[in-house]
Amino acid sequence: MNFRLFAKEHAAYVIFQLIMVIFIMLLYWLDGFRNVDTAIYSVVISTLLILSFLFGRYVKRYAFYQKVLLSPKQMEAALQRDGKSPEQLQVEEYLQGLYRLYQNEVQALYANQKRHLQFMNQWVHQMKTPLAVAELLLQEDGNLVKRSMQEEIDRLKRGLDSVLMNARLDTFEQDMQIERVYVKMLVSEVVSENKRLFITHHVYPVISIDEKFMVPTDSKWMKFVIEQFITNAVKYTFEEGKKVHIRAQCQQGQLLLSVQDEGIGIPSADLPRVLKAFFTGENGRKTGESTGMGLYLANEICGKLGHELTITSELGKGTTVSVLFQKVAERGLPEDDHIKNGRSDEGIRGESDTSCD
Repeated sequence: MNFRLFAKEHAAYVIFQLIMVIFIMLLYWLDGFRNVDTAIYSVVISTLLILSFLFGRYVKRYAFYQKVLLSPKQMEAALQRDGKSPEQLQVEEYLQGLYRLYQNEVQALYANQKRHLQFMNQWVHQMKTPLAVAELLLQEDGNLVKRSMQEEIDRLKRGLDSVLMNARLDTFEQDMQIERVYVKMLVSEVVSENKRLFITHHVYPVISIDEKFMVPTDSKWMKFVIEQFITNAVKYTFEEGKKVHIRAQCQQGQLLLSVQDEGIGIPSADLPRVLKAFFTGENGRKTGESTGMGLYLANEICGKLGHELTITSELGKGTTVSVLFQKVAERGLPEDDHIKNGRSDEGIRGESDTSCD
């Protein structure tokens, strides 16, 4: 097999050398074969030189042929270095590059699969609680407490939204539509949808946002992000009568949206890790309801939308989660002046050139 592969590779070279020998003999024939011994000597020497050269190349490439002819048992075979010639070494370098790309893709797919599986396992475990509570409410004698039942349904709904957003995150670009959005209107919708959460915990939202502020973003994804901020703010505010302040302010043509609570705050040791997947920290263990995915998903979404998410906190005094929108506009645009998906961040910022100073 080795020799057959070698012969196929050098067949054109051998044919070329035979043509050269025939050409030399033709020259001698045109010269009248005045010196036949010289002609025969030339042919013999050329043949020996060709055979010696081919034999040397075959010996030099033998290990390489063995490597490529054998069926590989594992991907690490691409890392073996058996080549001797510059061409073989370059081929092996190319294969190693492909192997590194393959490893990166496999690791990314494995990480995503592991994240999905771990999230689903945690979510299924946590959704047992509202289901069990709802079942107990249905088994009680007398009138059904609709308010309590609605609270458990809301918990299930928020959990389902998190699972769906986590599943769609891998195909984010296909489900993204950037347009100019009124910030106060967006925040008000989220607060309204979570009003029962505020009422249940006796925590009150305070919105301080200018109605004319607009930002280029995806309203659906940003509603999920803001909902995560609000849910965490309420969930980790254990005292009644506290407030959640939602503000927006301009900073050199950029808009900073912040959600500030008056809750228990985040320990300084946990603060650098709160944006990592499945990190619950000390506060998560207190409530027992945290999946550690809310802020992770919010950070991933903000990154894909070109927004910057930051978190500051002081233990015992509260936490502030902020999103920085790179360029904003104060005035509205015609209905057809939307920035559809597929546009770059630079294109979005270029069209949103009206500052909010």
